[in-house]
Amino acid sequence: MSQAMLQTICKKMQTACQIDPRLYEKYNVKRGLRNEDHTGVLVGLTSIGDVVGYRSEAGQVVPIEGQLLYRGYQLDQLVKGFQSENRHGFEEICYLLLAGELPNHSELKVFSEYLAEKRDLPENFTNQMLLNLVGTDMMNMLARAVLVLYTNDPRPEDRSEENIVRQSLELIAKFPTIVAYSFNAYRHAFKRKTLSIRHPRQELSMAENFLYMLKGERYSKLEADMLDLALVTHAEHGGGNNSTFTLRVTSSAGTDTYSAIAAAIGSLKGPYHGGANLKVLEMMNDIKKNLKNWDDKGAAADYLLKILKKEVGDQTGKIYGIGHAVYTLSDPRVKILKTKAAELAAEKNRLEEFHLYNLVEELAPQVFADFKGRERSKIVCANVDFYSGFVYSCIGITPELYTPIFAIGRLAGWCAHRLEELNHRSRRIIRPAYKNVTPERQYVEILVRG
Repeated sequence: MSQAMLQTICKKMQTACQIDPRLYEKYNVKRGLRNEDHTGVLVGLTSIGDVVGYRSEAGQVVPIEGQLLYRGYQLDQLVKGFQSENRHGFEEICYLLLAGELPNHSELKVFSEYLAEKRDLPENFTNQMLLNLVGTDMMNMLARAVLVLYTNDPRPEDRSEENIVRQSLELIAKFPTIVAYSFNAYRHAFKRKTLSIRHPRQELSMAENFLYMLKGERYSKLEADMLDLALVTHAEHGGGNNSTFTLRVTSSAGTDTYSAIAAAIGSLKGPYHGGANLKVLEMMNDIKKNLKNWDDKGAAADYLLKILKKEVGDQTGKIYGIGHAVYTLSDPRVKILKTKAAELAAEKNRLEEFHLYNLVEELAPQVFADFKGRERSKIVCANVDFYSGFVYSCIGITPELYTPIFAIGRLAGWCAHRLEELNHRSRRIIRPAYKNVTPERQYVEILVRG
């Protein structure tokens, strides 16, 4: 085999898929399903979640404080409600997203107990799928486990609403167990740590049980409260986010629940979606190493400018965790996480580091605006990924689990959107249009081609 010829062939394959960027403007192509003003192209209706970050006036985008609503309820009000009663709220949020209304005390008790009863994995599943086939990426292990659960389901292809609800609740219950067991197997196989498989405990909340399966009883109440809050803030984010849209696209094709959820997991794994908090952590570690005085605003702003100029960091020109497709002035999830994160940072003696995060959040929007120029710059703010990695590290959760925890939280929203997509009276497969820009060519026989 000619290596030079093979390299030439591979190079052709790379360049064959390059489109002239000017053609997108010529044909008014809405890249990423985005309008010219960066707002999303309206492609569907939903009653599950609403993400509000701006309003439109006379065709102009007007920045406003961000809002996130679950089934019409402001997220911050939901959080204040369960926190005022000193209880965890993730199970209640799952109920709300799926049932469309808040449960009363009896309904929440029955619902939570049902989820707790379904936490155990099928017989031999742990040994065969998680311990014997150990991977280095938890998201891949999670997706594989979900697909294998199809084979353990007596009615995997039953698309009745009743059966999809059953599948959804069982997946919500089992996700934390799959993630915890996958991580423990990974630590044992690749980090040479003692293998610990702790059976789920039904008397614990979802957040408490996950920490128990990971760490035993070595977790504080504040850690469990913080994880519960993180799951709540990640549970839903409208139908247009990448993983939920992936879920709706695959569901519109009529595929089974397990395949649709696995597709959403694959989307969430991407560094521009669920993996963004890992990039924030890397960036902040770089900033900590290079800033002598973490309270020096001028030095911090200068370093952020160097990041944008691709002079430092990973040289991509991105300040990770700053900016969002919808939110402008603020991300409501950040406000919710910050208060509890400050308590956790104090408990872990990491307040100085937390204040550095606050400083970067404060300075980055102005540095970004100055760098881009006022006319060309969009309004940016810190997004939920900016603080979530710091929160998890304070809890003692390692980076391998950051995106899987996102998946545990978002699963309830995914399942609600799948039910909604399949409930349309007139179902249509989601199929956007792509314009072909290659002119027609005439076939030439291979002997003539040489």
